[in-house]
Amino acid sequence: MRITNRKQLLLSLFFITISASAQNLQQKLQSAFGRLQQDSQSRYASASLTVLDAKTGEVLFAANPDMGLAPASTLKTVTSATAMSLLGPDYRFKTTISDVNDSHLDATGTWVGDIAINAGNDPTLGSWRWEQTAEAVVLKEFVDGLKRAGIKKIGGSIIATGVSHTPAGWIWQDVGNYYGAAPNNLCWHENQYDILLKPGKVGQSVQVTGTVPQLPYLHIENGLITGAAGTGDHAYAFLPVMGNVVFLNGTYSIDQQKRMISAAIPDPPFELARRLKDTLIKAGISVSGEPMSETMWIQKTNNADISYGRVFATHYSPPLRKIIYWLNQKSINLYAEQLILAIADSAKTSNGVKVLQDFWKARGIDPESLNIADGSGLSPGDRVTTKTLAQILKIVKPETWFPDYYESLPTYNNMKMKSGTINNGLSFAGYQTKNGRELCFAIIINNYSGSSSAMRQKLFKVLDELK
Repeated sequence: MRITNRKQLLLSLFFITISASAQNLQQKLQSAFGRLQQDSQSRYASASLTVLDAKTGEVLFAANPDMGLAPASTLKTVTSATAMSLLGPDYRFKTTISDVNDSHLDATGTWVGDIAINAGNDPTLGSWRWEQTAEAVVLKEFVDGLKRAGIKKIGGSIIATGVSHTPAGWIWQDVGNYYGAAPNNLCWHENQYDILLKPGKVGQSVQVTGTVPQLPYLHIENGLITGAAGTGDHAYAFLPVMGNVVFLNGTYSIDQQKRMISAAIPDPPFELARRLKDTLIKAGISVSGEPMSETMWIQKTNNADISYGRVFATHYSPPLRKIIYWLNQKSINLYAEQLILAIADSAKTSNGVKVLQDFWKARGIDPESLNIADGSGLSPGDRVTTKTLAQILKIVKPETWFPDYYESLPTYNNMKMKSGTINNGLSFAGYQTKNGRELCFAIIINNYSGSSSAMRQKLFKVLDELK
């Protein structure tokens, strides 16, 4: 009887300690969040914070948890979790090279007809982040496949299929730059290239000295002005999708070390077709026709019906578990949007965002709290609640692939969390352990004033209470 009473006493003390700890955390967060709201930078801002027990889902703190705010790149935690759930951690994108419309090889080794590069939504094709995805490696795979088929000459063209899918709400200032590169069924080199710059005297023009790689079909209208030392990089490339005139505007400080900016390739399929043709010629296989993207081929032939036959080579991406690492670590918008395309294809629909929303609805998440137009958070019209972000982080924790998901999150302020930045908006979502208790959280502030770096430190002070 004494033993039983002792066990009951110890158990009661344990729960009292846990309860007191939770109350203490709530009080500290309330004070810290109150200071944030009263800060001069927050005078016209909207802010929200939700903290959950990552195992039980218990709400440990909530301030404006149902307020829809622009999540910026913390939305990538939702997109990557959805892709891991629906596609699987070992999913690999596939890109093939094949014949087109019943073309054939004649007795002389000439391919009579066209060759197609078939889109597979792969965001890593030609990427520098893995050895097996590098441009030279991918191009060699395709060339070797054609050589094995006995092709010595191509009488037609290289056609790269795939069309652009710019998400709703993306703005003109973003889409010409590398971080706003439009998703495409066929990506190449992460759909970006570098513009080399040479600043002049302060107040005078910045000289454009070239591009890497060379893109002779683009015309650059340069309006960049050299800024004073310390003013940073405020250069933007403006480019309509499928256009060939790039407008450079803004300022680029005289003391910039990088001496280049990265911009979006307007038609990635065409660029890949062009590169493959050049590589084939260097390998001794001549190509009679001009390289074309699917859009160019349709315009030329007025025929959208492309049929594919024999496959000469197949390129596979790294597994999804490796792709989401870079997606979240470097916050690559293109990767997130390509996952949305893949999710849509897996459900045999064109609306990947709806598939994402329906997936989480089935797990108790109100779609109205996940009001989004894209998968990356680049659209300024996206609205998500911190409650939903934190709940999704809690839901995925028991998954077998969770270690890869957790590892994909960057470390900021000595905390494992994804950051988000958009015009006058900052956000963080992730995991933290406090006194042996596993927590998941999300914090968002929109429409603050003043310095982003200063506001970031103020958000860190709130989150420090979770340590």
